[in-house]
Amino acid sequence: MRVSVAGVELCSPIIAASGTFGYGVEFEDIVSLDRIGAFVTKGLSREPMAGNASPRIIETPAGMMNAIGLQNIGVRAFVAEKMPKLRSMKGVVVIANVFGYAIEDCVEVIQVLNDAPGIAMYELNASCPNTSHGGMVFGTDPDLLYRLAVACRLAAESSSRPLMVKLSPNVTDIGLMAKVSADAGVQAISLVNTFVSLAIDVETRKPRIANFTGGLSGPAIRPIAVRMVYEAANAVGIPVVGMGGIVRAEDVVEFMLAGATAVEVGTASYADPRAVENIANGLRRWCVNHDVARVSELTGAIVR
Repeated sequence: MRVSVAGVELCSPIIAASGTFGYGVEFEDIVSLDRIGAFVTKGLSREPMAGNASPRIIETPAGMMNAIGLQNIGVRAFVAEKMPKLRSMKGVVVIANVFGYAIEDCVEVIQVLNDAPGIAMYELNASCPNTSHGGMVFGTDPDLLYRLAVACRLAAESSSRPLMVKLSPNVTDIGLMAKVSADAGVQAISLVNTFVSLAIDVETRKPRIANFTGGLSGPAIRPIAVRMVYEAANAVGIPVVGMGGIVRAEDVVEFMLAGATAVEVGTASYADPRAVENIANGLRRWCVNHDVARVSELTGAIVR
């Protein structure tokens, strides 16, 4: 069941996705954290953020929409209040999700985390708007994405921790954005983030999300996510971590056949807080039943 993502060894290819697993410590009595590959923290910003107004989560057919607004306690509070407990947990792989609304913000967050032991890797959220460039989303502009990725990779180098860029799916050519990330020297990419969407209450004629639009996730997006993972994996030679609507072991296999080295499970944890561990156990059984000796053999094994 072991896989390696950018030199980080995981006991399973199943990772709990950012924004759906808190800071990890909230799940210690629910999930055996040492039995999943890793977990990704909530997005960490330079300063604490309260997030958006409610309602900010709604159910959709085969999924959900959210506009949490990247609510978090801030990187310094995370290091002081959460990391000591995480370091005491044996066999737990921590991936810190990083974001900001300017390149300098992201770099500062990484620099603060560099001094905190116990973190295995950084995941850079490239789906944020760059406020210094008129709100253009980093992950939808190749030049902005390249500059962001290079700056953050250089910041991470002093800690010798790999950088993984989480790509936005709201683009016409995901292969290009994957290649831009690889050209910037990052060690892995993850995709897909949520799809920008809109839901309207037909009685009030108002958006159902206070933020107007939100991010769509869940099983409804899985076929699109699998296609994008396939295209990204064929565009680059670095590891790809896939995500988007995974709720069972067979979904994991599908992403891996498309080219993913590992996967992240997100929305499923809202329906079942033990989903990540259950899917990891289910994947092990699937491999036994299908005579798969090493789960890594599945990566990119799609037959055209």
